[in-house]
Amino acid sequence: MGLQETIGIQIISVEKGKAVVQLEVTEKVHQPFGYLHGGVSVVLAEHAASIGAAKSIKPDEIVFGLEINANHLASKKNGLITATAEAVHLGKSTQVWEVKITDEADKLICISRCTIAVKKKRNEKHGGE
Repeated sequence: MGLQETIGIQIISVEKGKAVVQLEVTEKVHQPFGYLHGGVSVVLAEHAASIGAAKSIKPDEIVFGLEINANHLASKKNGLITATAEAVHLGKSTQVWEVKITDEADKLICISRCTIAVKKKRNEKHGGE
């Protein structure tokens, strides 16, 4: 089971240049004081950017997270949050994505910027990544 399944990330839509994912905030993703863990917001942001990036590359390419930052703007105890990732730059070797995480009332919980590396797939027989 991967991280997506473990914490309950649901993919809503993915297209070239945009991806939307959701997560139900429960005790499973709380920090010690009972609020959404900031690290979970970062995971959600990178997941949204990564699946959007994967939809925006050639079949012989693969993507990897290169850098991410996040500003946590509001707390959340429970309910549904939505991460919307939109491409800022779709280059040959890097992509830059802006990710906004909002709650059911469209309140901004977190804003993130994720840089994605685009690489050629390696032949798995010869030590792929």
